Amino acid sequence: MSARAPLQPGWLIASHPYSDSSLLLEVFTREQGRIGLVARGARGPKSRLRGVLQVFTPLLLSWSGRGELATLTAAEAQAPPVLLTGERIFYGWYVNELLGRLLLRHDAHIALFDLYAALLPALVGDEIEAQGALRLFEKYLLAEIGYGLRLPTSLDPQLRYRYDWESGPQPDREGYAGTSLIALRDDRLDAAGALADARRLLQAALRRQLGDRPLETPRLLRSLRGLDAGASDA
Repeated sequence: MSARAPLQPGWLIASHPYSDSSLLLEVFTREQGRIGLVARGARGPKSRLRGVLQVFTPLLLSWSGRGELATLTAAEAQAPPVLLTGERIFYGWYVNELLGRLLLRHDAHIALFDLYAALLPALVGDEIEAQGALRLFEKYLLAEIGYGLRLPTSLDPQLRYRYDWESGPQPDREGYAGTSLIALRDDRLDAAGALADARRLLQAALRRQLGDRPLETPRLLRSLRGLDAGASDA
């Protein structure tokens, strides 16, 4: 990473209080990937950054310094925030938490950055559209970090399959519908059955990468819905 970065596109994915008036930021940038920044004085009552550093807002950011934690030097909004309401806010937080957990710092993912920018407006749509956008983002996130699903062209829509993590789909009468795996492969998740199968498979794949520490956002959403811990994630 350069000692001083010019203004470049980025999204805030997490922030935490730091010292008396500052913030620790995790941001996802187009050119540098995930980086950590200190926003000095950002919590101060007269700081103009208070209204700028918001999740779901396309930002232009500049910083200085090297290593794991640089110093924010400038930030401005490129456009108004994407207005997520109700449970859709949790969908956005869920994606941000995935990025924070699964992306290495200073590892650029330009295609994934562009997908994230397209995902947020899709979360405002109807439930099928929002869920389909989430599942496809999960699919491409896994591929970006080197753990993409194997979904070959030979899948038969008349069969069902279990998913073997080493070799991919294997015929199994109790597994996922072939039509669902084909829809996931071809980015056509516009039916409830395909969405349900895609969610189960992708969340199993993500759990393998997240390890023993589960995500916090799905737990909060389950609590909001009054569901038990075994209920599905976003």
